[in-house]
Amino acid sequence: MGFYTNKHVLVTGGTGMIGRQLVKFLLEAGAKVRIAALDDSNRAPQGAEYNNIDLRDFKQCLDAVSGCEIVFHLAGVKGSPAVAVERPASFFVPTLSFNINTMEAARRQGVERYLFTSSIGVYAPSEIFLEGDVWSTFPSPNDRFAGWAKRMGELQAEAYAIEYGWRDISIVRPANVYGPYDNFDPENAMVIPSLIYRALSGENPMAVWGDGTAVRDFIHARDVAAGMMRVVELGVSEPVNLGTGKGVSIREIVQIIAAEIDGLQIFWDTEKPSGDARRIMDTRRAEGYGIKATTDIRDGIRETIAWYRENKNVANHRYNAFTEKNFLP
Repeated sequence: MGFYTNKHVLVTGGTGMIGRQLVKFLLEAGAKVRIAALDDSNRAPQGAEYNNIDLRDFKQCLDAVSGCEIVFHLAGVKGSPAVAVERPASFFVPTLSFNINTMEAARRQGVERYLFTSSIGVYAPSEIFLEGDVWSTFPSPNDRFAGWAKRMGELQAEAYAIEYGWRDISIVRPANVYGPYDNFDPENAMVIPSLIYRALSGENPMAVWGDGTAVRDFIHARDVAAGMMRVVELGVSEPVNLGTGKGVSIREIVQIIAAEIDGLQIFWDTEKPSGDARRIMDTRRAEGYGIKATTDIRDGIRETIAWYRENKNVANHRYNAFTEKNFLP
C-alpha cells in the first residue's frame, strides 16, 4: 500500500489548473478525494466528491475539512500583473480569508498533514530565488499585495508550529504555472494563457508588451502537482520551490505559440513595461527531496494549445474571481 491509499484528502481549488492534476494523481494513488471549489460541479474530475464551498465562510471551511486526514490548500486568486495593480483588494482580501480560514479549520478538525500553496510572488527581485532569502526582503512591487498575502499564510504555519506544535504543514512556492484548465480570460490571465487565447481568437498581428527579454521560470501544472504530493508524503516542513530552475524568455514563449498558429505576426510594444527582468527558482532543495520537473516547455505549451482548441467553452466559462459577484453578504 502506498502513502495515499485510502487516505481521506481535501483539495481546495480542486477544479483548477493545478487542482485537477493533483486530484487525478491522488485518485490514481488510491486516495478518497473531496474537492472544495466554486466552479460548477460538472467541472470536477470524476471519482472525487465535489462540494461547492466558499472558503471565506469559516463554517463552510469546517464542514469541508471534517473527516479529512490530509488537506491540500490550492484555492486562491490568480491574475495578470496588470490586474494586480488595478484591483489589489480583489487579490489581497480573498487570499487572506481563504488561507486563514482553511488552515485554522484544519487545525481544529485535527488534520494530520496540510499543504499550503505559496507563490513565486513572495520573493524580492533577484537573479535567482532561494527559499531562505524571503524574510530578509520585501516582495517585488509587481507582486506587492498577492506576495504579502501569501507570506501571511507562511507566517500562519510558523505561528501554529510555535504555539500548537503542529509542524506537519508543508509549504510550496510554485513558479509561473501553466497548463490545461488555466484562466484564459485576456482581461486578467497570465502571460501564456492570455497569449494563447488572443492568438486563437484571430488577433493578428498580436501586440505583446515589452521587448520579450524578460525571463521567467515556467512549470507545467502536472509537475507542480507531483511535487506537492511528494513534500506531503515526506512530511517536509521547510518551504520548497517548485520550478524548473531554467529561464525562458517571453520572446521564446511567443515564438513557441506563434509556431502553432499559421500566419501569426507579432508586434512588440516596447513602450509598455516588461516586468521584472528575471525570475528563476533555485530548485536544489526540491531536487534533494527527489522532485524534478519533467515537462518540456515546448511540449507543455503545445499540449495547452491543443487542450484549449478542444475545450474553449469549458475554459471561457469557469469561475473567475474578477467577474463573479461576491458569494457572501
